[in-house]
Amino acid sequence: MALVLAVVAVVACVHVGMVFLHVAPSNTMTKQHGQAVDGWVYPEFEQNWKLFAPNPLQQNIAVQVRAEVRKPGGGFRETGWYDLSALDGASIDGNLMPSHTDQNELRRAWDFYVSTHDTENRATSSRGALSERYLRRIVVMRLDRELDGERDGGSDGAVERIQVRSRTTNVPAPEWSEEQVSDKPVIRELSWWSVTDRDRTEASAE
Repeated sequence: MALVLAVVAVVACVHVGMVFLHVAPSNTMTKQHGQAVDGWVYPEFEQNWKLFAPNPLQQNIAVQVRAEVRKPGGGFRETGWYDLSALDGASIDGNLMPSHTDQNELRRAWDFYVSTHDTENRATSSRGALSERYLRRIVVMRLDRELDGERDGGSDGAVERIQVRSRTTNVPAPEWSEEQVSDKPVIRELSWWSVTDRDRTEASAE
């Protein structure tokens, strides 16, 4: 028992130290060990300082996914689009104590991806591959949960490929405002991604 407590204490101290170095101004330690610090912090523990200088969202962004699933007799079937953001919203609506996962996990994963890719979905940062892997892992986990109820006694095959898209709509201006806001949704569709064994392993570990 004492050994377990000691290990937990050491890990906690390391974590606090890593987060401190991550948010601290540039210094000798971060210059020498910045890559290790970022590897520990991203993407699970990323800090979002907009919390202290809020900029209210003026758009509703829905993250949706569809998949190609291997059929028991061979070949593939393509699912319809699953609105993962709407599913999260349904879990939050009317819930006095909504989970952090339902509120933030998918939204932050999409924000992370968008911030590291251009409009052509090309990585603009060294963290581009990490953000893609993180988003794919979350989507595979959520999609597997949704497909579970549709499988014929569990005989349906595994998800082979997924495609993610966002559907962005502007929040309507208040009645007293003269601002003209388009109500036409904007779709951003990513390429199809092949689902690897690593994606499935990481998703099942969540």
